[in-house]
Amino acid sequence: MKIPNRNSAYIPKGKLTDYLLSETHVGGKSKAKFFRSVGFNETNTSLLEKSLLGIAIKQEVKGISESIHGDKYVIEGKIHTPNKKVVKIRSIWILESDQKAPRFVTAYPV
Repeated sequence: MKIPNRNSAYIPKGKLTDYLLSETHVGGKSKAKFFRSVGFNETNTSLLEKSLLGIAIKQEVKGISESIHGDKYVIEGKIHTPNKKVVKIRSIWILESDQKAPRFVTAYPV
């Protein structure tokens, strides 16, 4: 199964720089350490965004959990990094009850 409406999946503006690549964000700094170590930074966020959206669009859902806001989907896939490595990533997406487009929540290495 693939995530519903996967072609409409999106990553909110700032989610990459203010969270996933932020070395000071309480919940994001450990993820930032990883993503920065493989070459992602503020100058290539479009590559990271494209890679994460590619996972959401192309890969099968590994798990679903319900929350009061909607259904959360776990999707794993491999991405190519600026440092020429291929890394496996687990991403979480939510399809909120009142929305049609899946929204990116987080990602981290597997």
